[in-house]
Amino acid sequence: MHSRSSLLVLLFSGLVACATPTGSDAVGSDVSALTAESASATWTELAPAKHPGARSGAAMAYDPTSRKLVLFGGYDGVHRDDTWVFDGVTWTRVRPPVSPPGRASAAFALDDKSGKLVLFGGYDGRDDLGDTWLWDGATSTWVDAHPTHAPTARTMVAGFADPTSRRAHVLGGFIGSLARYSNEMWRWTGNDWQQRTPAHLPTGRAAMFCATDPIRKTVTVFGGLAQIDPVNTWTWDGADWTRETPAAQPPWRYLPGGAYDPGLAGVVLFGGGNGGVSANDTWVWSGTTWTQASTSGPAPRENVGLALFEPTSTVVLFGGEKGGSTRLYGDTWTLSP
Repeated sequence: MHSRSSLLVLLFSGLVACATPTGSDAVGSDVSALTAESASATWTELAPAKHPGARSGAAMAYDPTSRKLVLFGGYDGVHRDDTWVFDGVTWTRVRPPVSPPGRASAAFALDDKSGKLVLFGGYDGRDDLGDTWLWDGATSTWVDAHPTHAPTARTMVAGFADPTSRRAHVLGGFIGSLARYSNEMWRWTGNDWQQRTPAHLPTGRAAMFCATDPIRKTVTVFGGLAQIDPVNTWTWDGADWTRETPAAQPPWRYLPGGAYDPGLAGVVLFGGGNGGVSANDTWVWSGTTWTQASTSGPAPRENVGLALFEPTSTVVLFGGEKGGSTRLYGDTWTLSP
């Protein structure tokens, strides 16, 4: 795959091979994951009548206004600018009058106070992006927000819905113009971006696992690409970030999928890459413990779309790519406890 993420993966994998981080969450101590408790979860492949073409790095999130999943963009040899919605049975392409420029690896999260989905950043094949677009599920339209302030253009940035403030946030990402992994956090106010500076922040990283737990009102971050060891688990409680110390955690990875699953009572991590090799294992973070829930399901892959389809309380997975190859996926899967 000739994309910003694949080039950074090659670079970072070389750094990991030379690095010797220490501690229970070091890259070299992934064997700790072997002692994790196990749970049961089953992946089921769906056969929708229509679906988006195979791609990786698409932005996907649930829209409570239309009660549908929304998927935008991704990479399939070109950086796509198409919009699709999923109603639990099939995918439908939406053709709004205006759309964001094509991109992959953008942040996409619900701003619950405004009821809009917020799209930020990504990579278009030439440049990192720093624009902000809003998806209105009531009218099925995109609006270019043109905020006064915004994070520096970046890709592989995490987006999450903060369950405390009910505002969309972005965290981290890779800033190509500075050749730097960021640890900045920004909050969408409804019409502008505001940088947040809590007492603690995860170390700078991109392509991380990030998911919101609406019951515990926390956000969890794990892994990613970084210049400083990212094999650690952090949680956000609406006021500050805490580095957790679980007895076991998943092996290091980048570009995994993340979403909350009410049936498994925690946030779910699926797949991701590790040195050019993709995984297809499934893990659940309960708020204190990582548990491996499945070792089978969709083919090993990274850079997937993963989100909770709230009407059926089911996690849905779409697409992705096989690390170290040009293989793209266009399949749709659901996860059941």
